[in-house]
Amino acid sequence: MLRRNVRLRREYIYRKSLEGKERLLYEKKRKIKEALEEGKPIPTELRNEEAELRREIDLEDENTATVDMLRRNVRLRREYIYRKSLEGKERLLYEKKRKIKEALEEGKPIPTELRNEEAELRREIDLEDENTAIPKTNIDDEYASASEKDPKILLTTSRNPSAPLTQFVKVGQSIFVISEIIETCRAHDFTDVVLVHEHRGVPDGIILSHLPFGPTAYFGLLNVVTRHDIKDKKAIGTMPEAYPHLILNNFSTKVQFYRFSQAEDVLALNLGQRTANILKHLFPVPKPDTKRIITFANQADYISFRHHIYEKRGGPKSIELKEIGPRFELRLYQVKLGTMDQSEAQTEWVIRPYMNTSKKQKILGD
Repeated sequence: MLRRNVRLRREYIYRKSLEGKERLLYEKKRKIKEALEEGKPIPTELRNEEAELRREIDLEDENTATVDMLRRNVRLRREYIYRKSLEGKERLLYEKKRKIKEALEEGKPIPTELRNEEAELRREIDLEDENTAIPKTNIDDEYASASEKDPKILLTTSRNPSAPLTQFVKVGQSIFVISEIIETCRAHDFTDVVLVHEHRGVPDGIILSHLPFGPTAYFGLLNVVTRHDIKDKKAIGTMPEAYPHLILNNFSTKVQFYRFSQAEDVLALNLGQRTANILKHLFPVPKPDTKRIITFANQADYISFRHHIYEKRGGPKSIELKEIGPRFELRLYQVKLGTMDQSEAQTEWVIRPYMNTSKKQKILGD
């Protein structure tokens, strides 16, 4: 049995090493394709291999690409399910600690099945605080690879957009259904899909869906002022293309929400931090000297979006801030754990405006 396990392990490591080589080859082909499509020169490090890589690209067909995409999706799904399975172990440990706490608070004897583990569990309980007492969701891994590459965003609209909506998102009309959009984006390594809705020509909703597995945040859109609406075009200037600095203000709510999964798992949810995480990963890491600033400021659960550039007129202590648009307000009303095409996805949080305490409770920040 030991020899068999060693052999299987070697085979597994060998297959994993092949994945690395295939991934390296795929990255080289992708760079060649992008250079050809955009009319840019071939990267210097690939010029010796250019002829062979272009020959392989010409031999590839849709079936090859589809098979690769399916294999990749299967592998990602397996990894996702494995991480989800780890939540069960954390849930079991949380239940043991809860029973110990209740016994100590009520002066009851420790349950028989926990007496062998009592000392270790009590030590862990003493080291916990309000942030670690309740297990967090493994979905923190949704953005685990966000720092490894820049986000790749698809921005689209509901069908047959009006002129104001087109001005707001600056895209053409879309003729695809949502499921086709999501599958296409997964196949081309998009990180997020942004879908904007309208009502009678006025943008009124925006959906942010992170790929490949979620989450999806649903926002109401209010008080939209686009750059097109500003008459003095000289005052706002041209739209800068530098990666912006981000200011996320007042997303540190002290209220903990608890999500109950289908397996009756209880998971703590800090909705302010969750929302800030969804918003900030739409933007790449900026250079330190960029003068472009985007602000998401939360006040009474309404998130104000502002877009500025700054200039140093009279030295480092004299800074002039100029708003260049657009501006709008966001109101979060739902967070789902899947992508927007998954109607069966579990709802992580939904607004409940008709509860007696809903007006008093601040869900995103203080």
